[in-house]
Amino acid sequence: MLQLSFVNFKPNSHILLEGTPASDRFFIIQKGHARTYNETPIPGIQPEVLGPGDFIGVVACMSGHSQTKNVVAIEPVTAIMVMKSQYSELIARNTPVAIKIVKSFARDMRIVNDQLTKLTAKKNLVDSPEEIFQIAKYYEDQRFPDIACYGYYQYIKHCSAGINIELAKKKFTKLKPKSRAVYFEPTNEVVRTYPANTMIMAECQSGGDMFIIQDGSVRITKVVDGKEIILAILKKGDMFGEMALLENKPRSASAIAHTTCQLMVVNKANFNQMVMTQPQMISKLTTTFADRLWSMYRQLSNTLLTDARERLVDMVALQIEKLKTPPVKGEIYNTGISVVDLFKMCAIPLEQQNAAYNQLSMDQNVKLVNSQILVPDVNELIKQAAFYRKQSSKHAKDF
Repeated sequence: MLQLSFVNFKPNSHILLEGTPASDRFFIIQKGHARTYNETPIPGIQPEVLGPGDFIGVVACMSGHSQTKNVVAIEPVTAIMVMKSQYSELIARNTPVAIKIVKSFARDMRIVNDQLTKLTAKKNLVDSPEEIFQIAKYYEDQRFPDIACYGYYQYIKHCSAGINIELAKKKFTKLKPKSRAVYFEPTNEVVRTYPANTMIMAECQSGGDMFIIQDGSVRITKVVDGKEIILAILKKGDMFGEMALLENKPRSASAIAHTTCQLMVVNKANFNQMVMTQPQMISKLTTTFADRLWSMYRQLSNTLLTDARERLVDMVALQIEKLKTPPVKGEIYNTGISVVDLFKMCAIPLEQQNAAYNQLSMDQNVKLVNSQILVPDVNELIKQAAFYRKQSSKHAKDF
């Protein structure tokens, strides 16, 4: 039987502390208000005032990672305490709670995602279907005709009166006969297979499907000013496309099969059915979203590092931390990340990559073998990355 506890917080008392280890509980405010803030302001992330019905600490609790914000009671606060072990039962009895949490995650992910792109690309972006043509052209120029073919098709579909429509039609007609691109239009298949280096969805494309990776890997990207920025490389068990499903807005990024992959497709109809009948699945979905959001907050912190070597090392640490797999002491850890992918994750300009490679190769926390990144001591790498972030925060406060 579900039994929830009530907790009271005095004015000016900390409910959560940024950076502290993950807790096995989160709170739902029943009465009173609290405010959130970060010790070092993160670009684009504004302090919030939380009130009745809002959640506190759900990202850290469900992801198993450290707290992302400080939360302080403005006035006397009464909150319902929910243990992580109670979450499945809670949402089985009260599905609106699950929907509210998931939608709040989707909203926050879109905000953080947009801010990440602005910081890494150093410009504001416009979500216009006209952008699909530039994405397709970029991949054609980079000799990825299968990705380009899908992109041109989506441009033709979404911009029938676009300024590049005739050129897009010519390019699509030329590429299509030899293309391995698949699923130009949605189907009723629950599981789809995508060959490596084919596009699953294009930035600014409309669509309401969410995907769960059953096998293989997927990279989430944006193309800005003629360069590809990798926002994430997702693996088996990860989900993506949820923002369009939950918010009914255009895709905020492109998804490309990094390797050959199998994806389970979740549309609005079966998502709503899942919410009503499969609380364990929704619990998994909440955990996945929390993991993603935590990772995106960490990426924002990474953008504050001005030294290229420190930023690259911190990004390697982030990729390892996301996996939550305890390192084996004494064993060299293979990240599975190439140097090229790492440069794209950190948006290192092409003209700076040789210098960045030389700096990274001299760092004792990593080893570069055949352009792959190995880590001699994972714990030491993570501690060093935390030191870099702390020093960066201290430097930011001094100014």
